Amino acid sequence: MTSPNPLGAELAAEITRRFPASSCTYSTVIPARPARTAPWPEWVHPYLRTHLTDSGITALYSHQAETATLAHAGTDVVVATGTSSGKSLGYLLPILSHLATDPTACALYLTPTKALGSDQLAAVTALTRAVEGLDTIHPAPYDGDTPTEARTGIRDTTRFVFTNPDMLHVSVLAHHARWARLLRHLRFIVIDECHTYRGVFGANVALVLRRLLRLTTHYGADPTVILASATAHDPAAHAANLIGRPVQAITGDGAPTGARTVLLWEPGFLEGVEGEQGAPVRRAATTEAAGIMATLVAEGARTLTFVRSRRSAEVVALRTQEALSTMGRTDFARRIAAYRAGYLAEDRRRLERELDDGTLLGVATTNALELGIDVGGLDAVVTAGFPGTVASFWQQAGRAGRRGQGSIVVLVARDEPMDTYLIHHPQALLGRPVERSVFNPRNPYVLRGHVYCAAVEKPLSEADVAALGAGEVVGELTAAGLLRKRPRGWFPTPLIDAPLTPENAHAAVNLRGGSGEEVMIVDVSDGRLLGTVDAARAAAQVHPGAVYLHQSESFVIEELDFDDHVALARPELPDYTTVARSETDIRILGSPGEGELINCSPGLWVANVEVEVTDRVTGYLIKLADGTTADVVPLAMPEQRLRTRAVAYTVDPLALAAMGITAADIPGTLHAAEHAAIGLLPLIATCDRWDIGGVSTALHPDTQLPTVFVYDGNPGGAGFADEGFARFPEWIEATFEAVRSCGCESGCPSCIQSPKCGNGNHPLDKAGALKLLGALVTMTGATPGPPSN
Repeated sequence: MTSPNPLGAELAAEITRRFPASSCTYSTVIPARPARTAPWPEWVHPYLRTHLTDSGITALYSHQAETATLAHAGTDVVVATGTSSGKSLGYLLPILSHLATDPTACALYLTPTKALGSDQLAAVTALTRAVEGLDTIHPAPYDGDTPTEARTGIRDTTRFVFTNPDMLHVSVLAHHARWARLLRHLRFIVIDECHTYRGVFGANVALVLRRLLRLTTHYGADPTVILASATAHDPAAHAANLIGRPVQAITGDGAPTGARTVLLWEPGFLEGVEGEQGAPVRRAATTEAAGIMATLVAEGARTLTFVRSRRSAEVVALRTQEALSTMGRTDFARRIAAYRAGYLAEDRRRLERELDDGTLLGVATTNALELGIDVGGLDAVVTAGFPGTVASFWQQAGRAGRRGQGSIVVLVARDEPMDTYLIHHPQALLGRPVERSVFNPRNPYVLRGHVYCAAVEKPLSEADVAALGAGEVVGELTAAGLLRKRPRGWFPTPLIDAPLTPENAHAAVNLRGGSGEEVMIVDVSDGRLLGTVDAARAAAQVHPGAVYLHQSESFVIEELDFDDHVALARPELPDYTTVARSETDIRILGSPGEGELINCSPGLWVANVEVEVTDRVTGYLIKLADGTTADVVPLAMPEQRLRTRAVAYTVDPLALAAMGITAADIPGTLHAAEHAAIGLLPLIATCDRWDIGGVSTALHPDTQLPTVFVYDGNPGGAGFADEGFARFPEWIEATFEAVRSCGCESGCPSCIQSPKCGNGNHPLDKAGALKLLGALVTMTGATPGPPSN
């Protein structure tokens, strides 16, 4: 029988032949989809339509026409379709048409990444130069790279400003009087790739957007908001949570796609290599991905490989070049490159152009190429490690086969619980809708700074406070003397030595999360600034003795000064790496509120609680290249305190005994179950395992019971623990299946070991964790499936 995707079948067979020690755990073919088109709306600017028609766009895809028509009518709309499906044309048609007919109208474009913004700006600039009637728009970027001398001209003349949420916050909103022309005539706001706004960043951006819309109302404008997203779970709800008002969703993708073969791939084990506690070690996902990319390119398939870090992008590109040279294809090796943030803009543009026109045959990239930039015409995508969300996986997969040709997508699993679970439970990846993006704009820790900024921008009315859900926060700021109630609303009160003042209000709010304070990492040999790290993470990442990597250079940290916020690093090439070890304590603050405590069955309680986490780095391990530990070095570091949200469960010791778990087994059992649950929470909430932490104890002083906590790593919580509580049975069932399906005997990185464990993955009891998790599945009402082979 003929394969529905001959190219994919041929490439899959070649990969399997080249890597006999590894295994394809699942494969499927997603059939091709033809285009669905719609006629041009009558209101489109005639010269713009003529130009696009002459360029080969004789009809619109259905989602482009629907988006454009709604936006033209003044309806807030979100278009949520696949990668490279032409979403930008859907919002540019109404914007450019309106700006062509109204010489004062303005538009604002917001991007989460500089590369995406530059790509969209270049496309709009080309249109305004080529199309009659658009020459007065003068699109321009306004970001941290915009020269100071150019900023006044942009504020005074540009009618289409391209910026990012950070610059909108610290420049436009903080100095809105300078932007009165734009705000008064603002007709459209574009929020591109809005699915990336989640967690603390999402909450911050949501509040920035609410403040923007508040000021446009003040200046007499009522802009239409157009949001673009990858395929998302309930995009209308996500978009509405971002902007604070209803949004209509367009989800039917009218763009054509070719047949797509999807492989889920598990690298084989390294011979003679053992990890912590003797666990077997698989080939690294990046090493395997480089070999697969070399195989694909050698077969003539133009390939994009996604990795998780900038360093991995460079390493995978280099290893692919080496593999191709070994295969006798040095001509192909010269056409492999890396792409990542940190390159000069002209280098990024050159790489994008060479990838699109076929000069480059393979590129190893971070998620910088996941968003928006048009690099269609690819034959293959390799993803080295699950990218964190199902939405991101489909974004990356969608890079291949967008111009109607067949393609192949290979997900190479890392040796950790989430990846192992997904490649052995393909329906959890391929058969389920993408995750709900989790963020909470009413988080009081996030809300506090934005409420004060809003008061600085314009006194807060009762309606403003109600719209922000900020009654309690306003009361706290007023009690602290930072706000004062007057007949016209709440005004900021300038206080000497206050933590917030009208002058520092906007600078004090860090949209990207973290403590807001940065520790500078300085090369002591020449005084150059290597980079920065959030002060809350400095003790674990740049402690004295830590090995620090920067753009392929290696350093060892000599000193960490918290008072001056500086870490001193000396160039060195040690033959080892370092891993911090820490102690973590957790304290419950208050009692669970209504709906925040569930007695699932006798002996099990699940709660959603506010906690204070105290963490202290106690030392670090020196690990050799073969994975063995050479030394443990003690450290005396200051405590880090975090007030946040946690989902916790307690189990009665009698219930544990009934499960066959002895008192001596409880610490290792709880610790292993905690690790496994942290590894699987990203399946439930759109977070990364590095966004969350955990603590388990055989007798917690606040509960007086064996207790497991999983907490948000951000002040006030980012909504991840709340989502874990809301979907606890589903989460625990997935965790149980992940541990049960792992073939190791006593625990490995694929099930219960954690790369961020402060106790060196000790003690861990896989057998006990299986008993506990299996019982929890039953106690919460879920039904476990048959064991996986």
